[in-house]
Amino acid sequence: MLAFRIHGICAIACAGFCAGSVSSADIRFEEGIEYARPAGESLALNMARPAGDNADTPPRPAVICIHGGGFVGGARGAWDGFARRLAEKGYVAVTISYRLSPKHQWPAHLYDCRAAIRWLRAHAKAYRIHPGRIGAMGTSAGGHLAQFLAATNGVAEFRGDHTHLDQPSDITCVAAWSQASDFTREFGIWDQAPDVFPKILGEKLSVKTRRRYVRASPLFWATPACAPSLIIHGTEDKEVLFAQSVWMYERLRSAEVDTRLVPIVGGAHSLRGPHRQQAEQATLEFFSRLLKPSNPVKN
Repeated sequence: MLAFRIHGICAIACAGFCAGSVSSADIRFEEGIEYARPAGESLALNMARPAGDNADTPPRPAVICIHGGGFVGGARGAWDGFARRLAEKGYVAVTISYRLSPKHQWPAHLYDCRAAIRWLRAHAKAYRIHPGRIGAMGTSAGGHLAQFLAATNGVAEFRGDHTHLDQPSDITCVAAWSQASDFTREFGIWDQAPDVFPKILGEKLSVKTRRRYVRASPLFWATPACAPSLIIHGTEDKEVLFAQSVWMYERLRSAEVDTRLVPIVGGAHSLRGPHRQQAEQATLEFFSRLLKPSNPVKN
């Protein structure tokens, strides 16, 4: 059995949240809002937010939700349900589409996520968003992208190359589910990995191409500048090994980053039923702690 330190691991509790929750009937949900058009390719987002906000409404924290799919598939709608739940808690939540491989290679996927964050800041006034309180979350490939956003806050080479480049693209915190933190090490039994990674990165892993795989792995970008991170992973994940999240957790702890690891005992790669409920609850608690007004982040 994989051994790892257990201090700092997040407990699943039913703590209350900050004031500002609304009922599901008071949610405004909008689909297909274009946020970018790199090289003429339209990228859209869906948005869930409390209805009835006006110019006098205090700015709300925002969360960007990034879908999985191995970088070659998936759809933003997979997070729509949780985006609505976030909106009920007082957030502006968006689920985003991003360019996929093999048509587009890394880091196009990441650049689109950065563009979506800049779009939120550029439209902060219109949607009552607090530009200093933007979190990210994702699962699988989306978890990797979310963690990469956190690990490369302020890193110029991953700033991106399109859409509202006058706006910052850093995030306040991240919740990464079922992520792959290191593309160069043991992955699991995902039989598509040897075929998919060349589609994402251009070539198979070798001594010659290892640097490219390292560059695309958030583990190697973990520094004290990384945003606070919640790492969630099923202990029985056979597609992306639980160890991948343990490695990231240990690296962030060594860098003295605010980080928590939530092992979903018995959970597979796609978290369902009670396992999904545990992950969602931990994520809501984490965002409440980091993004709600009681947290003294800079405006």
